[in-house]
Amino acid sequence: MTMDSTLPFISRRSVIHGIHGMVSSSQPLATQAGVEILRRGGNAADAAVAVAAVLGVTEPGSTGVGGDASCLFYDSNIRRVRGLNGSGRTPAALTVEYLSQKNLFHGPSLSSYSVHSITVPGAVAAWIDTLEHFGSGKLNLETILRPAIDLAENGYPVSLISSSIWKNGEKMLMEVNNQQNNLLIDGVRHPNEGDVIQLLDLAETLKTIARYGKDGFYKGRIADAIIDSIKNRGGLMTHNDLASHESELVDPISFEYHDWTLWEMPPNSQGITALLALGIISELEKDHGLDISKLEHNSAEYLHIIIEVLRLGFADTRYYVTDPQVLPIPTEKLLSKEYFSERAKLIDFKKRNNNIEKGYPDRTSDTVYFSVVDNQGNACSFMGSNCVPFGTHIIPDNCGFPLHCRGRNFVLKDGHPNCIGPNKRPYHTMIPSMITSRTVQGNHDLEACFGVMGSFMQPQGHVQVIMNLMNYLANPQHALDLPRICISPPPLSSINTDNNHPSDGLPANIVGFTNMNNCIVNIEDGIAPTVVQKLEAMGHTCTVIEGYGRSIFGRGQIIRVVKKNNRHHSVGRYVLAAGSDPRGDGQASPLTIFGKL
Repeated sequence: MTMDSTLPFISRRSVIHGIHGMVSSSQPLATQAGVEILRRGGNAADAAVAVAAVLGVTEPGSTGVGGDASCLFYDSNIRRVRGLNGSGRTPAALTVEYLSQKNLFHGPSLSSYSVHSITVPGAVAAWIDTLEHFGSGKLNLETILRPAIDLAENGYPVSLISSSIWKNGEKMLMEVNNQQNNLLIDGVRHPNEGDVIQLLDLAETLKTIARYGKDGFYKGRIADAIIDSIKNRGGLMTHNDLASHESELVDPISFEYHDWTLWEMPPNSQGITALLALGIISELEKDHGLDISKLEHNSAEYLHIIIEVLRLGFADTRYYVTDPQVLPIPTEKLLSKEYFSERAKLIDFKKRNNNIEKGYPDRTSDTVYFSVVDNQGNACSFMGSNCVPFGTHIIPDNCGFPLHCRGRNFVLKDGHPNCIGPNKRPYHTMIPSMITSRTVQGNHDLEACFGVMGSFMQPQGHVQVIMNLMNYLANPQHALDLPRICISPPPLSSINTDNNHPSDGLPANIVGFTNMNNCIVNIEDGIAPTVVQKLEAMGHTCTVIEGYGRSIFGRGQIIRVVKKNNRHHSVGRYVLAAGSDPRGDGQASPLTIFGKL
Protein backbone atom coordinates (compact mmCIF):
# COMPACT_ATOMS: atom_id res chain seq x y z
CA MET A 1 0.00 0.00 0.00
CA THR A 2 1.56 3.27 -1.11
CA MET A 3 1.27 6.23 1.21
CA ASP A 4 2.18 8.90 -1.39
CA SER A 5 -0.80 11.22 -1.32
CA THR A 6 -1.14 14.62 -2.95
CA LEU A 7 -3.79 15.63 -0.42
CA PRO A 8 -3.07 18.48 2.01
CA PHE A 9 -2.00 17.30 5.44
CA ILE A 10 -4.50 18.41 8.07
CA SER A 11 -4.31 15.74 10.77
CA ARG A 12 -3.18 16.40 14.31
CA ARG A 13 -3.02 12.64 14.88
CA SER A 14 -0.53 10.16 13.51
CA VAL A 15 -1.30 6.81 11.98
CA ILE A 16 -0.82 4.01 14.52
CA HIS A 17 1.10 0.92 13.39
CA GLY A 18 1.27 -2.53 14.92
CA ILE A 19 2.04 -6.16 14.13
CA HIS A 20 0.36 -8.19 16.89
CA GLY A 21 -3.15 -6.80 16.60
CA MET A 22 -4.99 -3.50 16.69
CA VAL A 23 -8.10 -1.92 18.23
CA SER A 24 -9.64 1.39 17.23
CA SER A 25 -12.70 2.86 18.95
CA SER A 26 -14.32 6.13 19.98
CA GLN A 27 -13.19 5.83 23.64
CA PRO A 28 -9.59 5.16 24.77
CA LEU A 29 -10.75 3.07 27.75
CA ALA A 30 -12.72 0.84 25.40
CA THR A 31 -9.75 0.53 23.08
CA GLN A 32 -7.55 -0.55 25.99
CA ALA A 33 -10.12 -3.13 27.06
CA GLY A 34 -9.99 -4.66 23.60
CA VAL A 35 -6.20 -4.69 23.61
CA GLU A 36 -6.22 -6.44 27.00
CA ILE A 37 -8.50 -9.19 25.68
CA LEU A 38 -6.14 -9.71 22.73
CA ARG A 39 -3.25 -9.88 25.20
CA ARG A 40 -5.06 -12.63 27.12
CA GLY A 41 -5.33 -14.76 23.99
CA GLY A 42 -8.71 -13.70 22.72
CA ASN A 43 -9.35 -13.12 19.05
CA ALA A 44 -10.88 -10.15 17.23
CA ALA A 45 -14.45 -11.17 18.07
CA ASP A 46 -13.67 -11.61 21.78
CA ALA A 47 -12.02 -8.19 21.89
CA ALA A 48 -14.90 -6.61 19.98
CA VAL A 49 -17.44 -7.70 22.59
CA ALA A 50 -15.23 -6.33 25.37
CA VAL A 51 -15.00 -3.02 23.53
CA ALA A 52 -18.76 -2.95 22.97
CA ALA A 53 -19.44 -3.50 26.66
CA VAL A 54 -17.02 -0.77 27.76
CA LEU A 55 -18.48 1.68 25.25
CA GLY A 56 -21.86 1.03 26.86
CA VAL A 57 -20.30 2.26 30.12
CA THR A 58 -18.13 5.13 28.90
CA GLU A 59 -20.53 6.35 26.22
CA PRO A 60 -23.95 5.24 27.51
CA GLY A 61 -25.80 7.83 25.51
CA SER A 62 -24.59 6.31 22.26
CA THR A 63 -24.74 2.58 22.88
CA GLY A 64 -25.31 -0.16 25.42
CA VAL A 65 -27.39 -3.14 26.40
CA GLY A 66 -30.60 -1.22 25.74
CA GLY A 67 -29.78 -0.89 22.04
CA ASP A 68 -28.89 -3.04 19.06
CA ALA A 69 -25.60 -4.33 17.65
CA SER A 70 -24.34 -5.89 14.43
CA CYS A 71 -20.99 -7.04 13.12
CA LEU A 72 -19.02 -8.35 10.18
CA PHE A 73 -16.30 -10.91 10.88
CA TYR A 74 -13.41 -11.75 8.57
CA ASP A 75 -12.16 -15.29 9.19
CA SER A 76 -8.54 -15.47 8.06
CA ASN A 77 -8.58 -19.27 7.96
CA ILE A 78 -11.30 -19.51 5.33
CA ARG A 79 -10.76 -15.95 4.00
CA ARG A 80 -14.44 -15.19 4.13
CA VAL A 81 -16.60 -12.38 5.52
CA ARG A 82 -19.64 -13.33 7.60
CA GLY A 83 -22.25 -11.20 9.29
CA LEU A 84 -24.46 -11.12 12.37
CA ASN A 85 -27.60 -8.99 12.49
CA GLY A 86 -28.43 -8.10 16.08
CA SER A 87 -31.37 -5.81 15.45
CA GLY A 88 -34.57 -6.33 17.43
CA ARG A 89 -38.20 -6.53 16.40
CA THR A 90 -41.36 -4.68 17.32
CA PRO A 91 -43.81 -6.12 19.85
CA ALA A 92 -46.15 -8.74 18.39
CA ALA A 93 -49.17 -6.59 19.27
CA LEU A 94 -47.96 -3.37 17.61
CA THR A 95 -49.69 -2.49 14.34
CA VAL A 96 -50.10 0.66 12.30
CA GLU A 97 -53.85 0.34 12.85
CA TYR A 98 -53.35 0.42 16.63
CA LEU A 99 -51.28 3.60 16.41
CA SER A 100 -53.87 5.19 14.17
CA GLN A 101 -56.77 4.27 16.46
CA LYS A 102 -54.90 5.71 19.46
CA ASN A 103 -54.22 8.92 17.52
CA LEU A 104 -50.47 8.45 17.87
CA PHE A 105 -49.58 9.69 14.39
CA HIS A 106 -47.64 12.96 14.60
CA GLY A 107 -45.84 12.92 11.27
CA PRO A 108 -44.42 10.24 8.96
CA SER A 109 -42.55 8.44 11.76
CA LEU A 110 -42.62 7.90 15.50
CA SER A 111 -40.96 10.38 17.82
CA SER A 112 -37.70 9.29 19.39
CA TYR A 113 -39.42 9.72 22.75
CA SER A 114 -42.38 7.47 21.95
CA VAL A 115 -42.57 4.28 23.99
CA HIS A 116 -43.73 2.59 20.79
CA SER A 117 -40.38 3.31 19.16
CA ILE A 118 -38.75 0.74 21.47
CA THR A 119 -37.94 -2.48 19.65
CA VAL A 120 -36.50 -5.48 21.49
CA PRO A 121 -32.90 -4.54 22.43
CA GLY A 122 -30.68 -6.90 20.48
CA ALA A 123 -27.22 -5.93 21.74
CA VAL A 124 -26.83 -8.53 24.50
CA ALA A 125 -27.82 -11.41 22.25
CA ALA A 126 -25.52 -10.02 19.55
CA TRP A 127 -22.57 -9.96 21.96
CA ILE A 128 -23.10 -13.53 23.05
CA ASP A 129 -23.82 -14.81 19.55
CA THR A 130 -20.71 -13.05 18.25
CA LEU A 131 -18.66 -14.99 20.79
CA GLU A 132 -20.42 -18.25 19.98
CA HIS A 133 -20.03 -18.03 16.22
CA PHE A 134 -16.82 -16.06 15.79
CA GLY A 135 -15.01 -16.07 19.16
CA SER A 136 -11.87 -18.00 20.06
CA GLY A 137 -13.54 -20.05 22.80
CA LYS A 138 -10.54 -19.36 25.04
CA LEU A 139 -12.18 -16.73 27.27
CA ASN A 140 -15.50 -16.90 29.10
CA LEU A 141 -18.15 -14.19 29.08
CA GLU A 142 -17.28 -12.97 32.59
CA THR A 143 -13.66 -12.38 31.58
CA ILE A 144 -14.70 -10.49 28.47
CA LEU A 145 -17.19 -8.28 30.34
CA ARG A 146 -14.90 -7.72 33.34
CA PRO A 147 -13.34 -4.45 32.06
CA ALA A 148 -16.80 -2.93 31.59
CA ILE A 149 -17.98 -4.17 34.99
CA ASP A 150 -14.91 -2.75 36.74
CA LEU A 151 -15.27 0.65 35.08
CA ALA A 152 -18.98 0.87 35.89
CA GLU A 153 -18.43 -0.25 39.48
CA ASN A 154 -15.27 1.69 40.35
CA GLY A 155 -15.85 4.75 38.19
CA TYR A 156 -14.04 6.39 35.30
CA PRO A 157 -13.32 9.97 34.12
CA VAL A 158 -15.81 11.12 31.50
CA SER A 159 -14.42 12.27 28.16
CA LEU A 160 -15.25 15.57 26.45
CA ILE A 161 -17.67 14.44 23.77
CA SER A 162 -19.37 11.89 25.99
CA SER A 163 -19.94 14.71 28.50
CA SER A 164 -21.41 16.84 25.74
CA ILE A 165 -23.85 14.07 24.76
CA TRP A 166 -24.80 13.68 28.44
CA LYS A 167 -25.38 17.43 28.76
CA ASN A 168 -27.74 17.45 25.80
CA GLY A 169 -29.72 14.55 27.28
CA GLU A 170 -29.82 15.89 30.85
CA LYS A 171 -33.25 17.53 30.72
CA MET A 172 -35.03 14.54 29.21
CA LEU A 173 -33.29 12.05 31.50
CA MET A 174 -34.67 14.01 34.48
CA GLU A 175 -38.14 14.38 32.98
CA VAL A 176 -38.58 10.74 32.02
CA ASN A 177 -37.03 9.00 35.05
CA ASN A 178 -37.01 9.36 38.82
CA GLN A 179 -34.03 11.01 40.49
CA GLN A 180 -32.53 7.73 41.68
CA ASN A 181 -32.64 6.21 38.23
CA ASN A 182 -31.59 8.81 35.66
CA LEU A 183 -27.85 8.27 34.99
CA LEU A 184 -27.03 11.74 36.35
CA ILE A 185 -24.67 12.74 39.15
CA ASP A 186 -26.75 12.94 42.34
CA GLY A 187 -29.74 12.70 40.01
CA VAL A 188 -29.47 16.38 39.09
CA ARG A 189 -26.64 17.04 36.64
CA HIS A 190 -24.64 15.54 33.81
CA PRO A 191 -20.97 14.69 34.35
CA ASN A 192 -18.55 17.29 33.07
CA GLU A 193 -15.35 16.41 31.27
CA GLY A 194 -13.01 14.74 33.77
CA ASP A 195 -15.70 14.02 36.36
CA VAL A 196 -15.46 10.49 37.72
CA ILE A 197 -18.80 8.72 37.53
CA GLN A 198 -19.90 5.33 38.82
CA LEU A 199 -22.76 3.46 37.17
CA LEU A 200 -23.55 0.94 39.89
CA ASP A 201 -26.89 -0.23 38.49
CA LEU A 202 -25.26 -0.86 35.13
CA ALA A 203 -22.45 -2.79 36.83
CA GLU A 204 -25.05 -5.11 38.40
CA THR A 205 -26.77 -5.53 35.03
CA LEU A 206 -23.48 -6.52 33.40
CA LYS A 207 -22.71 -8.94 36.24
CA THR A 208 -26.07 -10.61 35.71
CA ILE A 209 -25.41 -10.95 31.98
CA ALA A 210 -21.91 -12.30 32.66
CA ARG A 211 -23.34 -14.95 34.98
CA TYR A 212 -26.52 -15.97 33.18
CA GLY A 213 -25.92 -15.00 29.57
CA LYS A 214 -28.94 -14.18 27.44
CA ASP A 215 -31.35 -15.44 30.10
CA GLY A 216 -29.94 -12.85 32.48
CA PHE A 217 -31.22 -10.10 30.21
CA TYR A 218 -34.19 -11.44 28.26
CA LYS A 219 -35.68 -13.20 31.28
CA GLY A 220 -35.71 -12.56 35.04
CA ARG A 221 -35.20 -9.30 36.93
CA ILE A 222 -33.89 -7.19 34.04
CA ALA A 223 -36.62 -8.36 31.68
CA ASP A 224 -39.24 -7.57 34.33
CA ALA A 225 -37.85 -4.05 34.68
CA ILE A 226 -37.81 -3.50 30.91
CA ILE A 227 -41.41 -4.63 30.50
CA ASP A 228 -42.59 -2.61 33.51
CA SER A 229 -40.91 0.55 32.20
CA ILE A 230 -42.61 0.10 28.83
CA LYS A 231 -46.07 -0.96 30.00
CA ASN A 232 -46.22 1.81 32.61
CA ARG A 233 -45.93 4.25 29.70
CA GLY A 234 -48.55 2.59 27.52
CA GLY A 235 -46.26 0.33 25.49
CA LEU A 236 -47.18 -3.12 24.20
CA MET A 237 -43.97 -5.15 24.60
CA THR A 238 -44.34 -8.42 26.52
CA HIS A 239 -42.03 -10.90 28.19
CA ASN A 240 -42.57 -13.22 25.25
CA ASP A 241 -41.37 -10.53 22.84
CA LEU A 242 -38.12 -10.35 24.81
CA ALA A 243 -37.66 -14.07 25.36
CA SER A 244 -38.24 -14.95 21.70
CA HIS A 245 -35.58 -12.57 20.36
CA GLU A 246 -32.78 -14.08 18.29
CA SER A 247 -29.85 -12.68 16.34
CA GLU A 248 -29.51 -13.68 12.71
CA LEU A 249 -26.42 -14.94 10.91
CA VAL A 250 -26.39 -13.28 7.50
CA ASP A 251 -24.42 -13.33 4.28
CA PRO A 252 -23.01 -9.84 3.72
CA ILE A 253 -23.69 -8.08 0.43
CA SER A 254 -20.80 -6.72 -1.61
CA PHE A 255 -19.68 -4.80 -4.67
CA GLU A 256 -16.34 -4.96 -6.47
CA TYR A 257 -14.98 -1.48 -7.06
CA HIS A 258 -11.74 -1.61 -9.01
CA ASP A 259 -9.42 -3.96 -7.08
CA TRP A 260 -11.42 -3.88 -3.85
CA THR A 261 -14.59 -5.53 -2.64
CA LEU A 262 -16.71 -3.53 -0.23
CA TRP A 263 -18.74 -5.66 2.19
CA GLU A 264 -21.86 -4.36 3.93
CA MET A 265 -24.69 -5.72 6.06
CA PRO A 266 -27.72 -6.73 3.97
CA PRO A 267 -31.23 -5.33 4.50
CA ASN A 268 -32.80 -4.54 6.92
CA SER A 269 -29.62 -2.42 7.16
CA GLN A 270 -28.87 0.55 4.92
CA GLY A 271 -25.49 -0.86 3.81
CA ILE A 272 -26.85 -1.29 0.30
CA THR A 273 -26.88 2.53 -0.01
CA ALA A 274 -23.07 2.63 -0.13
CA LEU A 275 -22.99 -0.20 -2.67
CA LEU A 276 -25.55 1.55 -4.88
CA ALA A 277 -23.49 4.74 -4.80
CA LEU A 278 -20.26 2.90 -5.69
CA GLY A 279 -22.04 0.94 -8.41
CA ILE A 280 -23.28 4.13 -10.04
CA ILE A 281 -19.80 5.70 -9.81
CA SER A 282 -18.40 2.57 -11.45
CA GLU A 283 -20.87 2.89 -14.34
CA LEU A 284 -20.04 6.58 -14.73
CA GLU A 285 -16.37 5.61 -14.99
CA LYS A 286 -16.99 2.83 -17.50
CA ASP A 287 -19.59 4.36 -19.80
CA HIS A 288 -19.80 8.10 -19.15
CA GLY A 289 -16.17 9.26 -19.26
CA LEU A 290 -15.70 9.91 -15.55
CA ASP A 291 -12.26 9.49 -14.00
CA ILE A 292 -12.99 10.42 -10.42
CA SER A 293 -9.34 10.10 -9.36
CA LYS A 294 -8.50 12.96 -11.73
CA LEU A 295 -10.93 15.33 -10.03
CA GLU A 296 -9.48 17.54 -7.31
CA HIS A 297 -10.40 16.12 -3.92
CA ASN A 298 -13.38 17.91 -2.34
CA SER A 299 -13.72 20.15 -5.38
CA ALA A 300 -17.22 21.13 -6.46
CA GLU A 301 -17.02 18.75 -9.41
CA TYR A 302 -16.01 15.84 -7.17
CA LEU A 303 -18.53 16.56 -4.41
CA HIS A 304 -21.32 17.02 -6.94
CA ILE A 305 -20.81 13.42 -8.12
CA ILE A 306 -20.74 12.12 -4.54
CA ILE A 307 -23.91 14.06 -3.65
CA GLU A 308 -25.85 12.86 -6.68
CA VAL A 309 -24.97 9.17 -6.35
CA LEU A 310 -25.89 9.28 -2.65
CA ARG A 311 -29.22 10.94 -3.45
CA LEU A 312 -29.97 8.16 -5.92
CA GLY A 313 -28.91 5.52 -3.40
CA PHE A 314 -31.10 6.90 -0.62
CA ALA A 315 -34.06 7.33 -2.96
CA ASP A 316 -34.02 3.56 -3.41
CA THR A 317 -33.08 2.37 0.06
CA ARG A 318 -35.46 4.64 1.94
CA TYR A 319 -38.25 2.93 0.03
CA TYR A 320 -37.14 -0.66 -0.50
CA VAL A 321 -35.15 -1.47 2.67
CA THR A 322 -37.24 -3.19 5.31
CA ASP A 323 -37.27 -6.51 7.18
CA PRO A 324 -36.68 -9.18 4.49
CA GLN A 325 -38.33 -11.77 6.72
CA VAL A 326 -41.57 -9.81 6.38
CA LEU A 327 -41.36 -8.53 2.82
CA PRO A 328 -39.02 -9.56 -0.03
CA ILE A 329 -36.45 -6.96 -1.09
CA PRO A 330 -35.06 -6.81 -4.67
CA THR A 331 -31.46 -6.71 -3.40
CA GLU A 332 -29.93 -8.64 -6.29
CA LYS A 333 -31.64 -6.48 -8.88
CA LEU A 334 -30.79 -3.26 -7.10
CA LEU A 335 -27.12 -4.32 -7.23
CA SER A 336 -27.17 -5.43 -10.87
CA LYS A 337 -25.05 -3.82 -13.58
CA GLU A 338 -28.19 -3.15 -15.58
CA TYR A 339 -29.75 -1.17 -12.75
CA PHE A 340 -26.52 0.76 -12.05
CA SER A 341 -26.41 1.68 -15.73
CA GLU A 342 -30.01 2.87 -15.67
CA ARG A 343 -29.47 5.03 -12.58
CA ALA A 344 -26.17 6.48 -13.88
CA LYS A 345 -28.06 8.06 -16.78
CA LEU A 346 -29.81 10.33 -14.28
CA ILE A 347 -26.60 12.16 -13.35
CA ASP A 348 -25.63 15.40 -15.02
CA PHE A 349 -21.99 16.30 -14.35
CA LYS A 350 -22.81 20.02 -14.46
CA LYS A 351 -26.01 20.44 -12.43
CA ARG A 352 -28.28 18.96 -9.78
CA ASN A 353 -31.04 16.59 -10.85
CA ASN A 354 -34.20 18.08 -9.35
CA ASN A 355 -36.36 15.04 -10.06
CA ILE A 356 -34.78 12.06 -8.29
CA GLU A 357 -37.19 9.30 -7.36
CA LYS A 358 -36.85 5.66 -6.38
CA GLY A 359 -36.04 3.35 -9.26
CA TYR A 360 -37.94 0.27 -10.37
CA PRO A 361 -35.49 -2.64 -10.42
CA ASP A 362 -38.31 -5.13 -10.95
CA ARG A 363 -38.98 -3.78 -14.42
CA THR A 364 -36.17 -6.02 -15.62
CA SER A 365 -37.56 -8.76 -13.70
CA ASP A 366 -25.78 8.48 17.16
CA THR A 367 -24.20 4.99 17.47
CA VAL A 368 -20.70 3.73 18.04
CA TYR A 369 -18.39 1.98 15.66
CA PHE A 370 -15.10 0.20 16.29
CA SER A 371 -12.78 -2.25 14.60
CA VAL A 372 -10.45 -4.99 15.80
CA VAL A 373 -7.83 -7.06 13.97
CA ASP A 374 -5.95 -9.82 15.80
CA ASN A 375 -2.54 -11.38 15.21
CA GLN A 376 -4.01 -14.16 13.07
CA GLY A 377 -5.53 -11.70 10.64
CA ASN A 378 -9.11 -12.14 11.84
CA ALA A 379 -11.08 -8.90 11.89
CA CYS A 380 -14.30 -7.77 13.53
CA SER A 381 -16.12 -4.70 12.31
CA PHE A 382 -18.68 -3.92 15.02
CA MET A 383 -21.39 -1.36 15.60
CA GLY A 384 -23.72 -0.75 18.54
CA SER A 385 -26.35 1.93 18.89
CA ASN A 386 -29.16 3.50 20.91
CA CYS A 387 -30.33 5.03 17.61
CA VAL A 388 -30.11 8.61 18.94
CA PRO A 389 -28.37 9.87 22.11
CA PHE A 390 -29.96 8.01 25.05
CA GLY A 391 -32.67 6.61 22.76
CA THR A 392 -36.07 7.11 24.36
CA HIS A 393 -34.28 8.23 27.57
CA ILE A 394 -36.40 5.62 29.40
CA ILE A 395 -34.28 3.75 31.97
CA PRO A 396 -35.71 0.54 33.46
CA ASP A 397 -35.63 0.77 37.26
CA ASN A 398 -32.32 -0.24 38.86
CA CYS A 399 -30.81 -1.34 35.55
CA GLY A 400 -28.60 1.60 34.59
CA PHE A 401 -29.19 1.76 30.83
CA PRO A 402 -31.59 3.60 28.50
CA LEU A 403 -33.88 1.85 26.02
CA HIS A 404 -33.28 2.70 22.39
CA CYS A 405 -35.81 4.09 19.89
CA ARG A 406 -35.05 2.14 16.73
CA GLY A 407 -38.72 1.98 15.79
CA ARG A 408 -38.53 5.65 14.80
CA ASN A 409 -37.04 4.42 11.53
CA PHE A 410 -40.35 2.90 10.46
CA VAL A 411 -42.63 4.81 8.11
CA LEU A 412 -46.19 5.40 9.36
CA LYS A 413 -47.75 4.83 5.97
CA ASP A 414 -49.85 1.74 5.39
CA GLY A 415 -48.62 -0.18 2.36
CA HIS A 416 -45.08 1.22 2.47
CA PRO A 417 -42.49 -1.60 2.60
CA ASN A 418 -41.00 -0.10 5.77
CA CYS A 419 -44.35 0.54 7.46
CA ILE A 420 -44.43 -0.38 11.14
CA GLY A 421 -45.91 -3.78 11.92
CA PRO A 422 -45.81 -6.68 14.40
CA ASN A 423 -42.60 -8.68 14.92
CA LYS A 424 -40.82 -6.53 12.36
CA ARG A 425 -37.33 -5.08 12.17
CA PRO A 426 -37.09 -1.49 10.86
CA TYR A 427 -34.84 0.08 8.30
CA HIS A 428 -31.59 -0.01 10.25
CA THR A 429 -28.77 2.49 10.04
CA MET A 430 -26.01 0.34 11.61
CA ILE A 431 -23.60 -0.80 8.90
CA PRO A 432 -20.19 -2.14 9.96
CA SER A 433 -18.05 -2.57 6.87
CA MET A 434 -14.97 -4.27 5.46
CA ILE A 435 -12.82 -4.10 2.37
CA THR A 436 -11.11 -7.12 0.84
CA SER A 437 -9.09 -7.74 -2.32
CA ARG A 438 -9.60 -10.83 -4.45
CA THR A 439 -6.63 -13.15 -4.91
CA VAL A 440 -5.80 -15.04 -8.10
CA GLN A 441 -7.16 -18.14 -6.37
CA GLY A 442 -10.51 -16.41 -5.87
CA ASN A 443 -10.14 -15.90 -2.12
CA HIS A 444 -10.46 -12.60 -0.29
CA ASP A 445 -7.54 -10.95 1.51
CA LEU A 446 -8.36 -8.39 4.18
CA GLU A 447 -7.61 -4.81 3.15
CA ALA A 448 -9.43 -2.79 5.80
CA CYS A 449 -11.82 -3.14 8.70
CA PHE A 450 -13.69 0.15 8.95
CA GLY A 451 -16.89 2.05 9.53
CA VAL A 452 -18.33 5.50 10.12
CA MET A 453 -21.03 5.80 12.78
CA GLY A 454 -23.70 8.45 12.59
CA SER A 455 -27.19 7.35 11.60
CA PHE A 456 -27.86 8.14 7.93
CA MET A 457 -24.34 9.54 7.59
CA GLN A 458 -22.92 6.03 7.66
CA PRO A 459 -23.16 5.03 3.99
CA GLN A 460 -22.20 8.57 3.03
CA GLY A 461 -19.11 8.27 5.22
CA HIS A 462 -18.26 4.88 3.76
CA VAL A 463 -18.29 6.17 0.19
CA GLN A 464 -16.17 9.22 1.02
CA VAL A 465 -13.65 7.24 3.09
CA ILE A 466 -13.26 4.63 0.33
CA MET A 467 -12.67 7.38 -2.21
CA ASN A 468 -10.05 8.91 0.10
CA LEU A 469 -8.27 5.58 0.52
CA MET A 470 -8.40 4.31 -3.05
CA ASN A 471 -8.47 7.27 -5.38
CA TYR A 472 -6.55 9.80 -3.29
CA LEU A 473 -4.15 7.43 -1.51
CA ALA A 474 -4.90 8.78 1.95
CA ASN A 475 -3.56 6.86 4.94
CA PRO A 476 -6.14 5.62 7.49
CA GLN A 477 -5.89 8.66 9.76
CA HIS A 478 -5.92 11.16 6.94
CA ALA A 479 -8.88 9.41 5.32
CA LEU A 480 -10.88 10.12 8.48
CA ASP A 481 -9.55 13.64 9.05
CA LEU A 482 -10.54 15.03 5.67
CA PRO A 483 -13.71 17.18 5.62
CA ARG A 484 -16.91 15.45 4.58
CA ILE A 485 -20.33 16.28 3.24
CA CYS A 486 -23.68 14.90 4.42
CA ILE A 487 -27.00 15.14 2.63
CA SER A 488 -30.04 15.55 4.87
CA PRO A 489 -33.49 17.14 5.02
CA PRO A 490 -33.88 20.85 5.72
CA PRO A 491 -32.87 21.75 9.30
CA LEU A 492 -36.14 23.50 10.11
CA SER A 493 -38.32 20.69 8.83
CA SER A 494 -41.34 19.82 10.94
CA ILE A 495 -40.82 16.16 10.15
CA ASN A 496 -40.99 13.77 13.10
CA THR A 497 -42.48 16.19 15.61
CA ASP A 498 -45.20 16.05 18.20
CA ASN A 499 -46.89 18.51 20.51
CA ASN A 500 -44.45 18.02 23.37
CA HIS A 501 -41.16 17.67 21.56
CA PRO A 502 -40.34 19.63 18.44
CA SER A 503 -37.85 18.34 15.93
CA ASP A 504 -35.15 16.11 17.38
CA GLY A 505 -32.65 18.16 15.40
CA LEU A 506 -31.03 17.86 12.02
CA PRO A 507 -29.94 14.21 12.01
CA ALA A 508 -33.27 13.04 13.44
CA ASN A 509 -35.27 14.73 10.71
CA ILE A 510 -33.80 12.32 8.20
CA VAL A 511 -35.90 9.55 9.67
CA GLY A 512 -39.12 10.73 8.11
CA PHE A 513 -37.40 12.06 5.02
CA THR A 514 -37.85 9.96 1.90
CA ASN A 515 -37.90 12.67 -0.78
CA MET A 516 -34.43 13.34 -2.16
CA ASN A 517 -35.59 16.39 -4.11
CA ASN A 518 -35.63 18.83 -1.19
CA CYS A 519 -32.53 17.61 0.64
CA ILE A 520 -29.76 19.99 1.60
CA VAL A 521 -26.00 19.44 1.56
CA ASN A 522 -24.18 19.93 4.85
CA ILE A 523 -20.61 21.02 4.18
CA GLU A 524 -17.98 20.48 6.86
CA ASP A 525 -15.82 23.42 7.80
CA GLY A 526 -12.53 23.05 5.94
CA ILE A 527 -14.01 22.74 2.47
CA ALA A 528 -13.23 25.92 0.55
CA PRO A 529 -15.93 28.63 0.37
CA THR A 530 -15.46 28.78 -3.40
CA VAL A 531 -16.47 25.11 -3.56
CA VAL A 532 -19.67 25.88 -1.67
CA GLN A 533 -20.43 28.68 -4.11
CA LYS A 534 -19.91 26.40 -7.11
CA LEU A 535 -22.13 23.69 -5.62
CA GLU A 536 -24.89 26.23 -5.08
CA ALA A 537 -24.48 27.38 -8.69
CA MET A 538 -25.03 23.73 -9.69
CA GLY A 539 -28.37 23.82 -7.87
CA HIS A 540 -27.48 22.43 -4.43
CA THR A 541 -28.66 24.05 -1.21
CA CYS A 542 -25.65 24.09 1.12
CA THR A 543 -25.10 24.70 4.83
CA VAL A 544 -21.60 24.98 6.31
CA ILE A 545 -21.25 23.18 9.66
CA GLU A 546 -18.60 24.24 12.19
CA GLY A 547 -17.49 23.36 15.72
CA TYR A 548 -19.18 20.50 17.58
CA GLY A 549 -21.94 20.55 15.00
CA ARG A 550 -19.46 18.56 12.91
CA SER A 551 -20.65 15.47 14.77
CA ILE A 552 -23.26 15.17 12.01
CA PHE A 553 -20.44 13.93 9.77
CA GLY A 554 -19.97 10.81 11.89
CA ARG A 555 -17.09 9.26 13.77
CA GLY A 556 -15.10 6.59 11.98
CA GLN A 557 -12.41 4.03 12.75
CA ILE A 558 -10.10 2.29 10.27
CA ILE A 559 -7.63 -0.56 10.60
CA ARG A 560 -5.78 -1.16 7.35
CA VAL A 561 -3.56 -4.09 6.39
CA VAL A 562 -0.47 -2.30 5.10
CA LYS A 563 1.48 -5.40 4.15
CA LYS A 564 1.87 -9.05 4.97
CA ASN A 565 4.81 -9.55 7.27
CA ASN A 566 6.24 -12.61 5.55
CA ARG A 567 9.82 -12.20 6.77
CA HIS A 568 9.20 -12.39 10.49
CA HIS A 569 6.42 -14.84 11.27
CA SER A 570 7.42 -14.79 14.93
CA VAL A 571 6.18 -11.23 15.35
CA GLY A 572 2.85 -11.40 13.56
CA ARG A 573 1.37 -12.06 10.16
CA TYR A 574 0.51 -8.49 9.19
CA VAL A 575 1.63 -4.91 9.55
CA LEU A 576 -1.44 -2.90 10.50
CA ALA A 577 -2.09 0.84 10.21
CA ALA A 578 -4.98 2.46 12.07
CA GLY A 579 -6.75 5.78 12.43
CA SER A 580 -9.42 7.12 14.77
CA ASP A 581 -11.79 9.94 13.84
CA PRO A 582 -10.85 13.38 15.23
CA ARG A 583 -14.58 14.14 15.59
CA GLY A 584 -14.63 11.73 18.54
CA ASP A 585 -12.72 11.10 21.77
CA GLY A 586 -11.24 7.94 20.33
CA GLN A 587 -7.94 6.19 20.01
CA ALA A 588 -6.32 3.46 17.98
CA SER A 589 -3.88 1.26 19.86
CA PRO A 590 -1.78 -1.76 18.92
CA LEU A 591 -1.25 -4.86 20.99
CA THR A 592 2.36 -4.75 22.13
CA ILE A 593 4.33 -7.73 23.38
CA PHE A 594 7.54 -7.05 25.28
CA GLY A 595 10.13 -9.43 26.62
CA LYS A 596 11.19 -9.52 30.24
CA LEU A 597 12.22 -6.10 31.51
